[in-house]
Amino acid sequence: MCGIAGVFNFDGENSAPELLERMAGPINHRGPDSTGVYVGDASGVGLAHARLSIIDLCGGGQPMSNEDGSLWITFNGEIFNYIELRNELQEAGHRFRTQSDTEVILHMYEERGEECVSRFNGQWAFAIWDVKRRQLFLSRDRVGVRPLFYARCAKSFVFASEIKSILTHTEVQRTLDFEALDQIFTFWCTQAPKTMFKGIYELPPGHSMVIQDGQLRVWSYWRLNYSSFDRDVSEEDCAGRLLDLLRDATRIRLRSDVPVGAYLSGGLDSSIITALINQHCRERLKTFSVSFEDPEYDESIYQRDVIESLRTDHNSVRCSYRDICDVFPDVIWHTEKPILRTAPAPLYLLSKLVRENGYKVVLTGEGSDEFLGGYDIFKEAKIRRFWAASPTSRYRPLLLKRLYPYLRNVHFRSDAYLKAFFHVNGVESQFFSHLPRWELTEKLKRFLSEEAKREIKSGCVYSELRETLPDRYSEWDSFSQAQYLEATTLLPGYILSSQGDRMAMAHSVEGRFPFLDYRVIEFASKIPPNLRMKVLNEKYILKRAAKQLVPASVIKRPKQPYRAPDAKSFFNPMRGCSRSGYIDELLSPDRIKKHGLFNPTSVEKLTAKARKGQILGAKDNMALVGILSTQLFVEQFIENFRR
Repeated sequence: MCGIAGVFNFDGENSAPELLERMAGPINHRGPDSTGVYVGDASGVGLAHARLSIIDLCGGGQPMSNEDGSLWITFNGEIFNYIELRNELQEAGHRFRTQSDTEVILHMYEERGEECVSRFNGQWAFAIWDVKRRQLFLSRDRVGVRPLFYARCAKSFVFASEIKSILTHTEVQRTLDFEALDQIFTFWCTQAPKTMFKGIYELPPGHSMVIQDGQLRVWSYWRLNYSSFDRDVSEEDCAGRLLDLLRDATRIRLRSDVPVGAYLSGGLDSSIITALINQHCRERLKTFSVSFEDPEYDESIYQRDVIESLRTDHNSVRCSYRDICDVFPDVIWHTEKPILRTAPAPLYLLSKLVRENGYKVVLTGEGSDEFLGGYDIFKEAKIRRFWAASPTSRYRPLLLKRLYPYLRNVHFRSDAYLKAFFHVNGVESQFFSHLPRWELTEKLKRFLSEEAKREIKSGCVYSELRETLPDRYSEWDSFSQAQYLEATTLLPGYILSSQGDRMAMAHSVEGRFPFLDYRVIEFASKIPPNLRMKVLNEKYILKRAAKQLVPASVIKRPKQPYRAPDAKSFFNPMRGCSRSGYIDELLSPDRIKKHGLFNPTSVEKLTAKARKGQILGAKDNMALVGILSTQLFVEQFIENFRR
């Protein structure tokens, strides 16, 4: 995994190598092994690359060209089926100088042009300078594992893996986008192409773009689709086919010239991946996990069961309130946007542990919940629809109390509260499954200043999201609609970004995700909804597929989503945070007033509650983390960024 950056000056003026080296500097953590720069002759194009050496350690340096120098590439990611594609291209007459997957991209572009990405099984963000066509071609993988940002200035186009690299360009302005903040305070994350900066955009997952003659053209080459199911498939055959795909997805993700480890949370998904890796390992697999000093969040008892069963060489980092408090400013520096939960912080510490053990690559279980029906939000939507069919029922709302066992407050609420909060009415809404979550998050906007509220267009976030829905979305079953919303809003913008790529690459660690193999995703979309979740049994077909792989205790254990302590991490008498001064400073009325985003009085009341230990609910916790992370973001990127 690497970091990429580049400039295309429309007037043909050569990019200065110093500028490209400056752009590569802030993303050195993505590729500390070497740095490369290419400046095209009178083309106006310059490419930069910060390399994390994983495949072809000696021959895979970038930027890389084809044989005659008519194509140049800077590439972040992996093409896992590069060996098969390489053989195919060699049979077609192509000649290779390296053993890298990077060169495969170049030759496939020679063969198929912009359609080359349809042949790739991987996770990527790359830019190819086509000298003959005088065009820059950029692409991002199907589900958004790898990031890619860009900005158009008066005379140039600038792109990079991270926004901090783009901000080193003197023509790029650092202006906060209030509509993006509105998205975060609704969906938990920005929605591509928006970022937290006006004029800086994110290429959406599954999209490519071309810059030629000063014009930008962006298009979608892949989309998640739930239009049809294989209704005749038996449970046994479905489970068998799913397992075969996961086996192969795992096998090709073990291709590496450096050791490969795995994250092991103790849950079903990471345990399955660990078991599948073990089928290919000659030596004991190195696994890594995070545990918590707070028992409410700790899963180490489940981790031990899996470790003993699969006999892995395990390493764990124990995370305290103080640890989260200490690293939180660094977390925001890497996320490049505010967050509403502290959950990325322990993963930042986990990737540090991986790197300290000499590993650059880990396989993880992300994507299973989204595509195979694992989240409580999917159960919740089913129960709400069931209740809506008989709204006067005394018994149907009781099913809601079977959800969220880790959220104790839910179980003491009245039926009237549950009905109001969970939106039993409004089943006709396109966003029915997610409205309770989004409307709870929107309540955080009450902390915004009057000036900030005026900058935000009421209801804009929903209308913009509605415009992105597929043409046949309204024809899909409700379960698939819920999965689509989760997979296209929270997954790329938060799970794979703030919790994923950014936390791993902060310590130069590459994450690989077998459940996000596009073949697995496309197969899962054809599985009948009642097999993805049977009544309220989440990931039913995956559990059937895994019964011979992992201990029965893992399959039967209650689902516990990954979480971390929020307000307690910053306002706990025992935290002893060595950097805690930033909390009092950033949340002080003077600093709140200076930045002008939040109401000082409202924030002061919230922090007073936190200091007294009175924050109990999700709403207060999200508000505290959201306000603090936004203040950190403004300090680091708007007020004090150094080019």
